[in-house]
Amino acid sequence: MLKILLAEDDIDDQELLAEAFSEIDPTIKLDSFSTGKKFLNHLDDLPDSEIPDMIILDYNIPEINGAEILKWLDENKRYQEVVKLVWSTSNSSLYEDSCLSLGAKAYLVKPSNITALMDLAKKMLAYVNSGSRDIFISA
Repeated sequence: MLKILLAEDDIDDQELLAEAFSEIDPTIKLDSFSTGKKFLNHLDDLPDSEIPDMIILDYNIPEINGAEILKWLDENKRYQEVVKLVWSTSNSSLYEDSCLSLGAKAYLVKPSNITALMDLAKKMLAYVNSGSRDIFISA
């Protein structure tokens, strides 16, 4: 069973991504957090046996943004092997460069329709399934 943690403040985006993952693989376990602080508090409390396979971050999540979360993850060896993705509504090359330099495997722009979202969800899962780690998705 694949374990994914999502830091995303938009409830619609949380639900759409959860639905896309569920259609691809109903065994995927996705936990969502609406602020960067709640997300990091959850990581602090996780036992080693519950380390996720992938972390997806919204770049503009409240309280602690995606880049700051990536920096925290990079400083914690415990999460070194976790795939980190950033997904965002912004296609800013500055955001993308920052996230990639902080350990994100990819910076992905949120799609505008369901078909594109399904394609993006498959692309996200391919990072884990290929054995590649450190993916970050921003929103």
